[in-house]
Amino acid sequence: MSTLSVLQKMAGRPLIRRAADLVLTRRARQRVAWLDRCPLARVQTTTLLRLVQHARHTRFGRLHDFARIRTIADYQARVPLRSYEDFWRDYWQPAFPSLKGETWPEHLPYLALSSGTTSGTTKYLPISRQMLASNRRAGLTTLAFYQAYDPALTLFRGRLFFLGGSTELQECHPAPPRRSQRPVLAGDLSGIVTRELASVLRPYTFPPLDLALLRDWDEKLDRLARESLTQPITMLSGVPSWMLILFERLRQLTGQEHLSAIWPGLQLIIHGGTRFDPYRDLFTRLLGSDRIHLAETYPASEGFIATEDPRYRLLRLIPDHQIFYEFVPVAELDHPAPTRHTIGEIEVGVQYAVVLTTCAGLWSYVLGDTICFEERHPPLLRFTGRTRYYLSAFGEHLISEEIEKAMAAAARATAATVLDFHVGPVFPGTPTAPGHHCYLVEFTDPPRDLSDFARELDVQLCRLNEDYEAHRRGNLTMGPPEIVPVRTGGFASWMRSRGKLGGQHKVPRMDSSGALTAEIQRWMSAHEWLG
Repeated sequence: MSTLSVLQKMAGRPLIRRAADLVLTRRARQRVAWLDRCPLARVQTTTLLRLVQHARHTRFGRLHDFARIRTIADYQARVPLRSYEDFWRDYWQPAFPSLKGETWPEHLPYLALSSGTTSGTTKYLPISRQMLASNRRAGLTTLAFYQAYDPALTLFRGRLFFLGGSTELQECHPAPPRRSQRPVLAGDLSGIVTRELASVLRPYTFPPLDLALLRDWDEKLDRLARESLTQPITMLSGVPSWMLILFERLRQLTGQEHLSAIWPGLQLIIHGGTRFDPYRDLFTRLLGSDRIHLAETYPASEGFIATEDPRYRLLRLIPDHQIFYEFVPVAELDHPAPTRHTIGEIEVGVQYAVVLTTCAGLWSYVLGDTICFEERHPPLLRFTGRTRYYLSAFGEHLISEEIEKAMAAAARATAATVLDFHVGPVFPGTPTAPGHHCYLVEFTDPPRDLSDFARELDVQLCRLNEDYEAHRRGNLTMGPPEIVPVRTGGFASWMRSRGKLGGQHKVPRMDSSGALTAEIQRWMSAHEWLG
């Protein structure tokens, strides 16, 4: 019997729920023990060859001679790296919205809408039935690590709160319309997952479907806060910035300063979608209890990649849920024949671009994320940023990980709390004046002196990045950072103006061109959100 079947059968009285926790804790130990001893390279090889065999009759499979692939080397020789734009142009757009037979053999019932954070371009990413199962397995693996680590967890005696996007999906129609077209629904991935899991996990989850369907994020957030106060919340999952907005609503409603007082049964917070360093201190203060675990995850619309192993406090690659991984050194990503490492060939300390082959018809797909492995066995990693998320307007070569570490350190040094931020370059206005970085920062607790915050940020960036330090030396090629405070709610208001408020949408952290930074600053100035 599957784990989900156990949950469904044990969704009744409190005694039965306690039994469910006991059964799932035992299964969690078994799952973690298997992951600890599994042969990673063999599992990944088997995963790839099964995917290739399954898709050999698709148009993509025929064009790339899948029928003759017997090894990883065969696959890599036939299938080059591709971006989303490559797949969209060559395979998905001509057949849109029904992608059956293009890169995956079965009907694809869903398309997850995702925007490239830097470009803002909407992506339509295929979601197969197999990918839904892959996401479920990854989610249960996250719970397994924590239930095995802390057997006292009793998550299923209460409600698991998923703070996601709307489950209301829109049907995609072909042009011209075809009567034989099977329905294809598009929407937020969290909404797709909630819609699919609701019937199985409804007795254990919050919010109910009618509330999850709401598209108006402000109304939804208000109702989520009010109605969750009557629920025995044991777990919360979501994007950190939107969870903090929910926390503020809860504090306003209850007058309580800590989540442990608002939801006494809260035991686990699962966060993902962005680096957590700038939020960690604030979350720790808001929890009010060291009994509440913070669990990081690394999901993407293209596939669920890694989840935190609490024994190591690092993300751990999930090897056995129908996703095959390749890792390309970032420095080689634009080479005509980059090195493509598998899980058995990774090196610690190298910045890799993540490449996915999945059970939804992605084949050596360049995800756009960068990671760095801390250990090989087990495969422990850190998310370090985006391949397009860097600042090098003046040759400083800053990556997002360095900026977020420096922001967190500056906040600690000045007793400030950062809710969200965006940074981009301001180019010189005259030949004699150097350019600089402009940080738009929304503080929960602002520093007493913004200049102290800017100075500490500058010091930390010089410590973390030699190129930055060299360009800052003497203010010759780059001036000190500029901090522009954003009033509380400013970034949420800007996101609302773009139709991207709530759910999985995130404020774009970096803009190497400076154009988006200037656009955000102009908008916030016009709407009086600065200062």
